[in-house]
Amino acid sequence: MGNLINILISIVIGAVSGWLAGYIMKSKGGLLRNIILGIVGGFVGGLIFSLLGISFSGYLGTILVSVIGACLVIFVVNKFFK
Repeated sequence: MGNLINILISIVIGAVSGWLAGYIMKSKGGLLRNIILGIVGGFVGGLIFSLLGISFSGYLGTILVSVIGACLVIFVVNKFFK
């Protein structure tokens, strides 16, 4: 049960991060697209920061990493689909 809650929290944080990243990047892709990219960006940001040996604790750190990852994902997606 604990793993399911952690997954749900990660999805919610990814969704919020995608919304924030869409606002930061002035993405015109729509809310649903930004939420999906935010969830993907959370994984990307976590992977990048772990490879760099940088870790953050708490929900605020997780949101920061996810927003940075989501901004990166939105940037790359916008470059490929423009």
